[in-house]
Amino acid sequence: MVNVPDPAPSSRKLVGQPLLISISIFASLGVFLFGYDQGVMSGIITGPHFRKYFGNPDAVSIGTMVAVLEVGAFITSAAAGRVGDIVGRKGTLFIGAIVFTVGGAIQTLTTGFWTMIVGRVISGFGVGLLSTIVPIYQSEISPPNHRGSLACMEFTMNIAGYSSSVWMDYFCSYLDSDLSWRIPLFVQCIIGAILAAGALVMPERWCIDTDKDAEGFRILVDLHGGDPEDPTAIAEFKEIKDRVMEERASGVARSYHEMWKKYKRRVLLAMSSQAFAQLNGINVISYYAPRVFEGNQYLDPYPLSGLPCRIEAGWIGRDAILMTGINSLIYILSTIPPWYLVDRWGRRPILLSGAVIMAISLTATGWWMYIDVPRTPNAVVICVIIYNAAFGYSWGPLPWLYPPEIMPLTIRAKGVSLSTSTNWAFNFLVGEVTPELQEVITWRLYPMHGFFCVCSFILVYFLYPETKGVPLEEMDLVFGEDEREEMEENADDDDEEDNEIDETTSLLSTETPNGHGSRKRHRKAGWFGIFRRRPISGEP
Repeated sequence: MVNVPDPAPSSRKLVGQPLLISISIFASLGVFLFGYDQGVMSGIITGPHFRKYFGNPDAVSIGTMVAVLEVGAFITSAAAGRVGDIVGRKGTLFIGAIVFTVGGAIQTLTTGFWTMIVGRVISGFGVGLLSTIVPIYQSEISPPNHRGSLACMEFTMNIAGYSSSVWMDYFCSYLDSDLSWRIPLFVQCIIGAILAAGALVMPERWCIDTDKDAEGFRILVDLHGGDPEDPTAIAEFKEIKDRVMEERASGVARSYHEMWKKYKRRVLLAMSSQAFAQLNGINVISYYAPRVFEGNQYLDPYPLSGLPCRIEAGWIGRDAILMTGINSLIYILSTIPPWYLVDRWGRRPILLSGAVIMAISLTATGWWMYIDVPRTPNAVVICVIIYNAAFGYSWGPLPWLYPPEIMPLTIRAKGVSLSTSTNWAFNFLVGEVTPELQEVITWRLYPMHGFFCVCSFILVYFLYPETKGVPLEEMDLVFGEDEREEMEENADDDDEEDNEIDETTSLLSTETPNGHGSRKRHRKAGWFGIFRRRPISGEP
């Protein structure tokens, strides 16, 4: 029996929804930062002062300079699960912001190629921590019926960061000096310092897991309006504490090995969502959009590099950055509909429809580049805008929402760290090889990523369960990992030799936030059992 403690004293003036919205927006500065960093390089790598300063780098050097950030991000995102469990969510947020700021300062003051590489790697360390911990923090403070909306708003901040960096590149391109690329790099240091300062005063629900019950209950009370007698806050505290105590009583270590053994299916689904977010082609546009828009009548986007290549769509120099900026504004707008749709339609319909539109638009992009007619430049811009809009509505926000909500509290940080490190591993792969592929396979690059969009459609259709409106502490019901089900299945195995599909058994008499009773299905185990999608009641 969980005893509800007297809440710790609170000095917060904001409570309830204003508090929730305020801390959600501020935490989103973390994703704004890595969105900014992803976009800032896309504009400066085509600038004449940047190319001259770095000795007119070839495609491989450009790819390395852009993609090496993902190496640092991969390392710390893999470690962020452990860090998040030791110093907490806001502690990890603070460390990530400080590290990112230091890396940004080194990039701004760089004296050459290798100094830039060091700065990019250090910034990557910060990005890895931020990109892992911000979605966890967001999912833990969000109510079930608004969790998807708040996560999608968080992604909008990521794209706002990307767009801001592109427009900063564009306006600074009018500066006739090295400031044209140093100023955009310096701006990220300012944002990082602001985030680090604010992280020190942010509340976190995670403290309940470390037995700081009074403080944790106070945070829940504040999030639910400030009344210590609020039944929703009390019920949520009991549910979280019950879950924590149950995990401790099980005696299972909170290790990566145990997580993999017990939650293999969840981990693989979380990792796959982030992998396909990159394989579906977004960073071909995010990192190299000005190169995509440059082109056909301009034989070499790097005039002094000695590379006699014809690249892409026919927009030149500053105009290419301008087109990238316009595209980024449409990209931002496309991230707004999921605010309203993700908790109404659900996760699966959005991912499926997005994959279809992206596959078509990427294939069309390659086709227009292949036929190379006068209308190709405008057609490519339209195709890329449609693609970005589809990604911003679907595979942009949802792979950041899905992993933290399907992971149980005790291993959430570790599970999300694995999924996020998968993102950065594939992010690095795409960022590194894209400049070379643009020159070697040219227009075929885009249908290739369209094929991955088709693969992601198949994966979601057959394997991804719907999680709309399911409380984090009840996610076991979706995946069929509840202990009661296991005992019932064991009993059924003893009684039934053939392990036939049993009758659906009601596990809870209360309704889920979907308005449906929580029901589970017993199914025959098999080699593909870790992948089998078990829909909750009411799911098509």
